[in-house]
Amino acid sequence: MIRIIDCKTAPRGEIFARGQAGVTPEIERSVDEIIRDVSRRGDAAVLDYCEKFDGVRPGSLRVSSSELEDALAQSDPVFIRHLEQAAENIRAFHSRQKREGFIMTREDGAVLGQRVLPMETVGLYVPGGTAAYPSTVLMNAIPAKIAGVKNILMVTPPDKTTGRVRRDILAAAAVAGVTDVFAVGGAQAVAALAYGTETVPKADKIVGPGNIFVATAKRKVYGLVDIDMVAGPSEILVLADGGANPRHVAADMLSQAEHDALASAVLV
Repeated sequence: MIRIIDCKTAPRGEIFARGQAGVTPEIERSVDEIIRDVSRRGDAAVLDYCEKFDGVRPGSLRVSSSELEDALAQSDPVFIRHLEQAAENIRAFHSRQKREGFIMTREDGAVLGQRVLPMETVGLYVPGGTAAYPSTVLMNAIPAKIAGVKNILMVTPPDKTTGRVRRDILAAAAVAGVTDVFAVGGAQAVAALAYGTETVPKADKIVGPGNIFVATAKRKVYGLVDIDMVAGPSEILVLADGGANPRHVAADMLSQAEHDALASAVLV
């Protein structure tokens, strides 16, 4: 049900009401415990939390290369074409952002310069709980590839019914050229990337969106590793008049509303 609110009389807090959108002390304590536990017990702790939060215990945290190949082969060819087109668009844009180093020699003989080097290992968090986003795979992996990152690790929650990573997510990973995929999500995935486990290598940087537990975990491990940002919940304000295409307006609102139950999509 879409609420219709008179913005002249309704309190602003009602328009953007999100309930408990902020980080509560309970969330802070929970994430602290998960990070400590994963840093101490590694894979065993990660698997315990997979079972506790996702209801499944993967036989292996690492997704095999054959699963990636099967996902690509078994996906709808139209879907794959769309992924490939999106990948090309992303590649064309981000290739223009690549920075080069330089060396300069002054008249007094001093040599100055700057070296721009890619990170060794980056971890990509791809959501898979409330909804799954193949686009997130492409938008995170392709810029890392362009930058020259040597090792790209992808973590994403396993499906609650099958215990396996969704086919569309794996197909996107295959299109983006990501080969190291791990079936783990939540704060435990962030902790695994930050500290490293027997199966999940330690990352230098963690990027990608997630729920409040993922965002909190990223904030807490920042300093031990680098992160992109603490994102969410999403919000968008669309201003439209009678000449606007309703389909375009709805698409703009849905593009943010789909991210999280706490997202705020407002049309004026």
